[in-house]
This record gives sequence, C-alpha cells and structure tokens, in this order.
Amino acid sequence: MTVVDRAGDESASAPTLAELTAVFGRIGCLSFGGPAAQIAMMHRAVVEEKRWISEARFLHALNYCMLLPGPEAQQLATYIGWLLHGTRGGIISGLLFVVPGLIVITALSAAYALYQETTWLAGLFFGLKAAVLAIVVEAVIRLGRKTLKSGFLCLVAAAAFAALFLFSVPFPLVVLAAAIAGLLNVRRAGTTAVPVDMADIPARPPAGRAVAALIAWIIVWQAPLVFLWLVSAPEALSSLFVFFSKMAVVTFGGAYAVLAYVAQVGVEQYGWLKPGEMLDGLALAETTPGPLVLVLSFVGFVTGFREAFGVMGGIVGALLVAWATFVPSFVFIFAGAPYIERLRGNRTLSGALSAITAAVVGVILNLAIWFGLHVLFREVRPTELVQAIGLGLPVPVWSSLDPLAAVLFAGSAVMLFGIKAGMVPVLATSAVAGLLLRPLLG
Repeated sequence: MTVVDRAGDESASAPTLAELTAVFGRIGCLSFGGPAAQIAMMHRAVVEEKRWISEARFLHALNYCMLLPGPEAQQLATYIGWLLHGTRGGIISGLLFVVPGLIVITALSAAYALYQETTWLAGLFFGLKAAVLAIVVEAVIRLGRKTLKSGFLCLVAAAAFAALFLFSVPFPLVVLAAAIAGLLNVRRAGTTAVPVDMADIPARPPAGRAVAALIAWIIVWQAPLVFLWLVSAPEALSSLFVFFSKMAVVTFGGAYAVLAYVAQVGVEQYGWLKPGEMLDGLALAETTPGPLVLVLSFVGFVTGFREAFGVMGGIVGALLVAWATFVPSFVFIFAGAPYIERLRGNRTLSGALSAITAAVVGVILNLAIWFGLHVLFREVRPTELVQAIGLGLPVPVWSSLDPLAAVLFAGSAVMLFGIKAGMVPVLATSAVAGLLLRPLLG
C-alpha cells in the first residue's frame, strides 16, 4: 500500500499496524499542552517525520474534525488511523490518544479524593510544559508558511485570531464565518480547486451498510446505560452517563467551551462537586497527556467515589464519563470520513475548507499565546482598561515572569529550530531539567 496524495513529494510506504500503534502510543503518552500541542505533535510525526500522509490531506482531515463537537485532536488521531488502516487503525490510534491520559487522570483523581493533595504534580510536569510551548510555536510557524499562500488567507487567519484572542467570539462562529468567506471568495474570483488523485480514497460504503454501522455504533455507545440498569447501579452513575452523553454531541469549541457549564450543573443542579473543585480537576488535567476534556473523568471519579463505592465507584464513574464522551468521536469519524474524503476534489468545498484551514492557523496561534502566557507567567489577568473597552485580551503581570520557565522554553526552541532535534529528545531534556531545577529555584 502506498500513500498517493503526496502533493508533489515522492511516494512513501504506508505504516504497518505495529508502526502506527508505536507512533500513536508515543503521542498518547507525550501529548501534553492541549489541542494545539497535540495537533502539532501529530503533524510533526505523520507528515514531517514519517511522511505517511501529505500536508493537504492532514489539513483536510483537521478541517473536518474542527467542525465536529468533542475533542478535535482525538478525532484527528482517529481519522489518521482510519486513513492508514481502516476502522481497526482508527480505533487503535483514537484509543491510544486517550487511554494513557485516562489512566493518569484516574490515578490522580484517586489521590485527590483520598488525600486532597496534588501540589507535587506542578514540579513534575513543569519542564514538559515549557518544551510543549516551543513545539506549539514551531507548529504555528510551519503551518502558517504552508497554508497562508494568499493575501485573502492571511486576512482570514488574522481575523480568526483577533476574534478569539481579543473578543472571545465562540469558536463555531469563527469556523462558520471562515467557511462563508471562502465560498464568497471562490465565487468572486472564480477560483478552481487543484485536482487531487482520488485513487487512494477508501470506497464509500453502500447506504444500507452505512446506516447499519451507524446504528451499531450508537448501540455500543449507549450499552453501559443498559448495564447500569441491569445491575441496579446507584442513580448518580446513571445520571452521570446520561448527562455526559448529551454533552458529547453539543460540545463545540473544545474543552473550555464546556467546562464552565459542567461546573455549574455539577455543583448547583446535581451536587456532584463542591464549589472550586472543577478548577482542581482542571489543574490535574493540565498536567496529564491526552485531551483536556479528560477533566470530565475527574468529575466522574469524584461523583462515583462519593455516591457509590469509594475508589472502585470512582473508577467506574471515570470510565463511564470517558465512554460517554469519547465513543461519539469514533462514530463521527467512521460515519462521516468516507464521504468527506470523496469531497476533496469538490471545487466549491475546496474554497470553504481552504479558508477554514487559514482560520485554524489563527486558532492555533490563539491557543499558543494563551498557553504561552500561562506557562511563562505565574499571573495573567485582563487590566481594568481592557475590561472597560469590552475586550477579552489576557494580559500578563510582567513581574510574575517565571525565569526558569523562560529559560527552559528558550532552550527547547534552540533545540527545535537550531539543531533540529526531534520531539522526544526536546521533551525529555526539558522534563529532566525542570524536575531537577524546579525544587532548587522554587
């Protein structure tokens, strides 16, 4: 099997299933820093280093995933696995992206529930965050160079960044506006899409088989609810599963778009959490690999721990929330990807997706700056002037700059940009340095 859509590069062999498993196992264990860093890691691994898929195909998959509810980085991992090894590959890559972080967040949630003490985690992952910031910056620069090929696309990227960073416009509106702008630009300029080789596109399944597969996946998704009913599980566990099943299909815009709502409902309506505990869970999720929405499994653990059977009930609660949250992502990919792939040569769609691609550069830049401010500075808040004029601009307190974080970030950047070191050596070096130096420097 060969990868045909190489956008002018020489053909490269597709990975074996073992190679795919090894790469996404590594990504799953090292995917710190939220979706921007995770997308950057996947791009570096499958496009730059392994060259399993082309830049254009990676961005086409990313654009589709950005339009879906749920964790876009996990959906992208599933999509790439599906492209390379069908449903089996999609399940493996999608699970490996989630499972390491789920194990870690469950263990940390148990420590939190039992001891209410997690401050030692900040020192453990301090160096990793500085290195991840450098990887994200590199991803923004690389994607920007390869995708912003016209003044129009540069304008779309800038507008998307400003809408998110300055005005906190909801993410779905940014993507929708970019798509409309792309369509209008195609009509105005009469732009035609670049032809693509369709030979490597997986066959579209017959409609009847596609509907049957969709129904089967939905049954798999909701199977735990039947099991909970059969074993007469505590009502809190059933309520958890039902609530997060609903959340899974409306969580557009990533983790931060839903955390405030979950915190409010969990505290005021269900009484699952105490005020402020969601922030503790978010702190745990920020220091673990995998999607940031794994913080929802923290809610599941705390609820199961208090309402069911202690630690065992907590583990069940965490797994139920993870199942309700992540299984729909597989459904979206396996049901929609065969049709999305066949639209790669559509000229009108190409114009819309090229604009969405440009907006994604602005989105990742926004995430990179947000992440960078919180890594390099101990305190970030909007000033009174910024709040008075109605902007959501985060402003660092300059006196709170963390010198060690700045040094580790600079060192990681030199390794990436200067000596072209790989992602793993950069992460390992920074992690060791942070682990050794953080306790000494406070």
